Formats: sequence, structure tokens, C-alpha cells
Amino acid sequence: MPGGELVLGGGSGSALGIPSATVLVVDDEESYREALASGLGRAGFRVRSACSGAEALGVVRAGGIDVVLLDIVLAGGMPGTEVYRRIRAVSAAPVIMVSALGDELDVVLGLEIGAADYIRKPYSMRELVARVNAVLRRSCEQVNSEGVLIAGPLVVDPFRREVHCRGVPLTLSRLEFDLLETLVDPPGRARTREELLDKLWADRDLADTRTLDTHVRRLRAKIELDASDPKYLVTLRGIGFRFDPEGSG
Repeated sequence: MPGGELVLGGGSGSALGIPSATVLVVDDEESYREALASGLGRAGFRVRSACSGAEALGVVRAGGIDVVLLDIVLAGGMPGTEVYRRIRAVSAAPVIMVSALGDELDVVLGLEIGAADYIRKPYSMRELVARVNAVLRRSCEQVNSEGVLIAGPLVVDPFRREVHCRGVPLTLSRLEFDLLETLVDPPGRARTREELLDKLWADRDLADTRTLDTHVRRLRAKIELDASDPKYLVTLRGIGFRFDPEGSG
């Protein structure tokens, strides 16, 4: 296998991943992707895979990725460092760079441009799971210490009143921000129309359900991949709305 052999031994079964975290494996070797998917899956992770930088970007843009495992050397197309730059433009998910012997300069460049960690082939599944867990914990600790909310493709900073969607900053009105913050804190919680109207409009004479629906439509146009078929900001018929961080609609 080019770039070094993946070692699946070393007590891999005892290393457990953070529950429900989704790892995107980017590698041009199909057998390598399959081995990683199998090992990471047994450790408790959800796994997505991509064979090229272009495919990886498509997966990341769709949201729901918690950490990316990115091979520095990809056959044809974009090199791993360029894939990293493009991922960072659309997502805040941490990236672990994968290198083989002789790729030291690429590793240094990857870390200099902001990669969360790197791992060198060959490696054991136990080591990989430990590194992925460490990166995820650091990411969660940073978010919690700053009071930032992460929900699906969104990163919401209530203190700075800033929102990024798939790594791209959004321009929101005051009411749009307040509505979005209410829906993602906590994500998945159903909010009735009356609850939202009472919370967001001090003077109920200035707003009704049509006003609320207008703001929801504006938010969908900014955060959904297809506003006509919303997957994140979901309508609960006869009730209100909820934000689905999984994007399952």
C-alpha cells in the first residue's frame, strides 16, 4: 500500500471513540478507506469517506462532519494541503493530516496553516482513535469555554453575535440572529409559534405568525442547501419549528 501500511493490531478493540462523532476519511486508496471505516466504526464513530479532494469538499459542505482525516498525498487533483485550505473555507471541523515517511515538509506546512494534528503511516487503530478523541475533546473544550454553540453546519457565537455556516460568515438581522439562537439552544428542541413570538417580539401587536414565517424563510435561504426542501430548520405542522442538527429533515 503506498505511503505505508495501516496496522490494525495493538489492542484496537479497547479504544473507544466519542459517541455519535462523525469522521470523514479522505484517501485515494479504496482498501485503506475500507480498513479505516471498519476500524473507526468498531470504535463507535460514524464514518464517511471520500477518494478525492473534490469529493471531500462536497461531503463537508453538506455538514455533519466532526473531524476530517486527510491524507496529504492524494493521487491526481488537489494536494492535501490545498484540500485543507478549501475545507477550512467552508467548515470549522478540525482536520488531522495523514503523512507517510518523507512527507515532513508537507506535515510542517499542514500544521502551520492550522491542522489540528497529524499522524504518520503506519499507525495502529488504537493510536488513531486516541488522536481523533483528543482532537474532538480539544474542540469541545474550546467551544464550551467560549460559550459558542455548534449545531450541524452552524457555529453560533452569542457573545459576538456572529454565525458561521459551513465556515462562511452569515449576515443576519437582529431578529434573525435571535430566532436562530433560540432554535439551536438546545438543538433539536421543538419551539411553538406562540413561544417564539412571545420571546422575540416584546410588542405582540407588531408580529403575527406570518411575520415569524417570513423570518424563518429568510433564515432557510441562508443556511439550507435547498431552501425549498429544508433539512435543518424544520417545520412541525400545527406546532412550530425545531432545528435538526443531523440535517435529516
